[in-house]
Amino acid sequence: MSTRSQLRFVERVDQDGEPTDNDRVAQVYRHSDGYPESVLRDLAQLKELLDATRAERGPGYTAASFVFLDKLSTVDLYLDGDPDRTIDATQPADLLDASNMEHLDQPLFLLGHGVENPADGIHGDEEYLYVVELPTQNPFEEPSKWTVKVSGHSAFPRWDGPTEEAFERASWQFHGPLEHALEEMVTEPA
Repeated sequence: MSTRSQLRFVERVDQDGEPTDNDRVAQVYRHSDGYPESVLRDLAQLKELLDATRAERGPGYTAASFVFLDKLSTVDLYLDGDPDRTIDATQPADLLDASNMEHLDQPLFLLGHGVENPADGIHGDEEYLYVVELPTQNPFEEPSKWTVKVSGHSAFPRWDGPTEEAFERASWQFHGPLEHALEEMVTEPA
């Protein structure tokens, strides 16, 4: 069974931390490994890469990078030599050739994520919600600090209804800097 989750990447217009209708929001559905240890490790890895490359550019770019890195991490499952699931790929561009993947049945690296419209509903079967708050800043300045909110396990309304209400009514088991979330919620570092 999968641990489904929704992640919101938010850049607040007002830096007081309070939501407004003008906030920039990108939302991602993650079908598997949505439990805090996995998501927080992935966020820490993403943050480290974005800091090293100065590539953080707001919620949309950050959400896209999160999905890309998550998908990239599952490609190696298809390079193990098993003829029923190995990708015939000697170059990264080979992944764009459908004939190299015709034999695969629903490969994980093509599934498992969705870019969500926050105005639509959540699926209703998620077990965790996350909010990653990105401060407004010039991307060429020093790396920013991310604040994260992690819901309790299924501690929010679970229905196919307005996303905003689920996020508003969620009980949050953690709210603070990403580094502190890792210290408190991840038993072993990545």
